[in-house]
Amino acid sequence: MSHPLGPTGVVELAILSRSGLDESRHLGAAVVVSPDGTIVRSLGDADALVYGRSSLKFFQAIAVLRSGVSLAGAQLVLATASHSGTAAHVHIVRSLLARAGLGEDALQCPLDWPLDSASRSAASAPARVTMNCSGKHAAFLLACVENGWPSANYLAPEHPLQQLIRDTVEEFTGEPIGQVGVDGCGAPVFATTLRGLAIAVGRVSAARDGSAALLAAAVLADPWAIDGPGRANTVVIEQLGLLTKGGAEGVIVMGAADGTAVALKMLDGSARATSLVALQLLASIGAISVEDADRVGTLTTEKVLGGGLPVGVIRVSELVRGK
Repeated sequence: MSHPLGPTGVVELAILSRSGLDESRHLGAAVVVSPDGTIVRSLGDADALVYGRSSLKFFQAIAVLRSGVSLAGAQLVLATASHSGTAAHVHIVRSLLARAGLGEDALQCPLDWPLDSASRSAASAPARVTMNCSGKHAAFLLACVENGWPSANYLAPEHPLQQLIRDTVEEFTGEPIGQVGVDGCGAPVFATTLRGLAIAVGRVSAARDGSAALLAAAVLADPWAIDGPGRANTVVIEQLGLLTKGGAEGVIVMGAADGTAVALKMLDGSARATSLVALQLLASIGAISVEDADRVGTLTTEKVLGGGLPVGVIRVSELVRGK
């Protein structure tokens, strides 16, 4: 029977040490699958239901493509992005709205400040177009306009687009949706097992034709657009060519070109160690080198500071390293 991830289904994935003392520990569950979907490593409960949150944006964008919308380049990446709200990101979102013949007031995502610090400082007020999910919402609206679907209720679970997204998630995960919720941006969010989420991302990263292949190629070509310069997802994609997407509440997925993939969820909802753990899990099975995992993990993990100077480190557990 379906069940949520709980305290009995998690293991220690990461530890923060400060001045020689282990100060905080992150518990969670993770699963690594081979290109054929076989579980290679499982830490914690791989069959627990989790909301994939923004990690599901890959499948939302694929559904938009399957609806008949032609997207390519940065426009396609913005359809799957959790962007940082830079001027370049906002320009692409507005170009999607212009294609639909709609203004920013048609977006039904919340008002928000840019995540990028410089863009936030330059902004005079929170706006829908600078909310990190606005590219996805603009793509949703474009799909509605091009298919003659109503746009006023484009976030309703029964809307034709949301039904297409649900079908797409079920197809790629190979399992029925376990629960339907409301994401932070207002869109329906679907609960899947961690195993199903990893399998789904592996299928996208390994795709050689169709909408999934178009999406993967676009993300790899324009990684700045999926997150932002210097931000974790963008750095992992730029450095290692892994299809990477984090989500709220401590979710992340990574997929290699051969279809090897990892999905994990931190029980406490923290994202600060998710990239580090996912990289080390892929290194533990030889999908990437330990040296690359260490190097890129350092680039994407926050520093432990005291008085502005390094006084500690965030490290993965011995269990993650396979020891």
